[in-house]
Amino acid sequence: MEPTTLPRTPRQPHRKRRVPLWDNARWIAITLVVIGHGILPLIAEDDAAYSVYLFIYSFHVAVFVTVSGYFAKSGPPNARAMRQVLTDIVFPYFIFETIWTFVRFALGGAFELDYTTASWTLWFLIALAIWRIALPYLVLLRYPLLIAIAISIGAGYAVEIDSTLALTRTFGMFPFFVFGWKLRQWRITDRWLDLTTAVTWRWRAGAIALFAVLLVALPMAIETWRDLRLRRFMLYDESYEAIGYDEPWSGAIRLFLLLLAMLLAVAFLILMPRRTTPFTAFGGATMYIYLLHSFVLFPLRETPILEGRQPWWVLPAMIVFCVGVSVVLSLKPVRRVFRPLVEPRARWLFRPEPTTATGTLVLPAEALPPLPGGSSPDSRMDAPGPDAPPDAGRAPDAKPDARE
Repeated sequence: MEPTTLPRTPRQPHRKRRVPLWDNARWIAITLVVIGHGILPLIAEDDAAYSVYLFIYSFHVAVFVTVSGYFAKSGPPNARAMRQVLTDIVFPYFIFETIWTFVRFALGGAFELDYTTASWTLWFLIALAIWRIALPYLVLLRYPLLIAIAISIGAGYAVEIDSTLALTRTFGMFPFFVFGWKLRQWRITDRWLDLTTAVTWRWRAGAIALFAVLLVALPMAIETWRDLRLRRFMLYDESYEAIGYDEPWSGAIRLFLLLLAMLLAVAFLILMPRRTTPFTAFGGATMYIYLLHSFVLFPLRETPILEGRQPWWVLPAMIVFCVGVSVVLSLKPVRRVFRPLVEPRARWLFRPEPTTATGTLVLPAEALPPLPGGSSPDSRMDAPGPDAPPDAGRAPDAKPDARE
């Protein structure tokens, strides 16, 4: 009798659980990004708006980059990781940079298709790609965080480094990315989630006190911060000399801001709810919010609607409006419409087979795009992994790989 062969059941994609803490942090951080961009036209004439702006920029970019670094893989890049860099970062950058080129042309500007100079918020995609590529090399060294800080401070002295390929911000904010990676090595999530509620509130009390001090200090010396050009330092987009500081000790200002931002980023994460909240689901849409909100705010930035001194209610109204923008761009219908732009799979660009005509292995089978009909050499390719960027909203929390 011939043995009966049962059909093999297709293996289901392996999906690791999402930790609400990180989704909560993602959405609140990206909402602060939207608020910061939204109130920018007000800060020249409104000290209250400038105080809110400085408060947000003292930590919100650090949080955004730190969370990205937390989920970054530091091992040798495999085919899956390389493909994700293309589909999650490189392709969206070219798509949206092209769109912005046509927008400017439609509004009467010159048609200049320049991919070396990022439009508005797109600098982050270039920086993220470089950080993810550089991280495996950096962590081979003994003190990666100290080295990243040294690179950031040293880059501020180099007037030759400019915004081409977002290099000023890439070097300047690199310590936040490495800091996020270090937090994961310290098993920060496991330790925090294991604490009792009473203990967590002791830490949260300290975090609240820290933010309260900052909220009091900023308005009290607002003219001093204007004179010191503090805002330009917080953007990490210029050399010290370009800001107006050519003294040898100028790097100490960046060092102070880096350490303060890291401390505030930790305080921010401490304040994040550990449980599921009404906005937890929005944490999976941060890349949509980041790439699309600039189109909503563009008219406010390019027109004189908010120029000059405004009534007191304009600032809170803009904050509420920006929160609403973040919520709307998080909704599933919006994500469904813009998914081809924000998350292009671009299967047609990838090789249909793993080898060349001479038999040279180009990519392992698991890196191939899924075949029509949903089957693929490895069904796990489409499952989100722990190395996916949090800004794409597909990176579940997971324990660090033992090899990292």
